[in-house]
Amino acid sequence: MPERRTPRPLSPLEHEDRLRGRGRSRIAGVDEVGRGPLAGPVVAAAVILPAGVWIEGAGDSKTLGSARRCELAVEIRARALAVGVGAASVREIDGLNIAGATALAVERALAALPVPPDHVILDGRPMQRLRWQHEAVVRGDATIHSVGCASILAKVVRDGLMWRLADRYPGYGWRTNVGYGTPEHMEALGTFGVTSHHRRSFAPVRLRLEI
Repeated sequence: MPERRTPRPLSPLEHEDRLRGRGRSRIAGVDEVGRGPLAGPVVAAAVILPAGVWIEGAGDSKTLGSARRCELAVEIRARALAVGVGAASVREIDGLNIAGATALAVERALAALPVPPDHVILDGRPMQRLRWQHEAVVRGDATIHSVGCASILAKVVRDGLMWRLADRYPGYGWRTNVGYGTPEHMEALGTFGVTSHHRRSFAPVRLRLEI
């Protein structure tokens, strides 16, 4: 069974160093972005850092501005031992539900790592549908460095996808709301209708289809 913990605040690399002291050398921090939006995929990233590597400023992506996240993403990719990114499409979200699709995105991120991890740390709560054995840490993106790095990468990748879609579907505000149900987005749904990139299983979108 996956392990769930609520950690105390850690000093830099404390958690990873403790695991390495137990013989774990390839520790994959994993986080996902995009559970809540009404449009676009859910994206996950997995990051394995070399022992002792600390990337200044890398942590919970929600506390960082877009430009800083993009700068850090370049540094993370350059200094990581391995990086994997995975996504689940809108069709998969509608078919599996968001929990199943999120687990699928995480599995794809882990499978995309060029070297296999010997320990997986997931932000948040355990994923019963995830086929990888893992440790789940609440607020791991803010307290465990590799998880924070994964949070940044997942956010940068997903935002980039939504920005490209914004150019194809102007009017929904995806460049700023990246698919979340802001007032601007909700108004656009009423004006322009539902696109193929909207999650039709989500109530605000489904209600628009029923009008």
